[in-house]
Amino acid sequence: MKLHPLTAAHWPAVKAIYEQGIATGNATFQTDAPTWGEWDRGHLAHSRLVAVDAGYGNNGQVLGWAALSPVSGRCVYGGVAEVSVYVAGDARGRGVGRQLLAAIVAESEANGLWTLQASIFPENTTSISIHAGAGFQTVGRRERIGQLHGVWRSTVLLERRSAMVGVEASPVPDAPSYLLSSPVHATA
Repeated sequence: MKLHPLTAAHWPAVKAIYEQGIATGNATFQTDAPTWGEWDRGHLAHSRLVAVDAGYGNNGQVLGWAALSPVSGRCVYGGVAEVSVYVAGDARGRGVGRQLLAAIVAESEANGLWTLQASIFPENTTSISIHAGAGFQTVGRRERIGQLHGVWRSTVLLERRSAMVGVEASPVPDAPSYLLSSPVHATA
């Protein structure tokens, strides 16, 4: 297996894998795959990868993909992105998701991102496990955050803070003076 930058040429295979994820009912709130243009506009221009089977006779079959989406348009969150990792049904259990996630983490750091987030259905225990193995920590559970096919669904929010990007010392804001004054001691 080799990893390559995801391009428009990969879109038919990427879309098919995305549609497999949609069909599981436990990968995304999306109910239809977007067009290439919609997908392209919704993801960061960097940190887009495909895993390709380089084995003999496989003609470079796309096994999975990973990409990042911005979490906010506010500049303060410019170094934070949401990660998406999808693996073809017939490629699951072969380490494709782990390799894609490890590579997308490295790509994100090379592009100056300091935090990656993932919002995963709690039923998708394989994805939660893969993210935990890549250093993601559960930071919360969003109860009944959205509906999928008329059913309210919850998600687990995971986050990975880079140990390399955005680690420079920051000054601590000055504490209010009332917190700095000596405590008053009562005397008997």
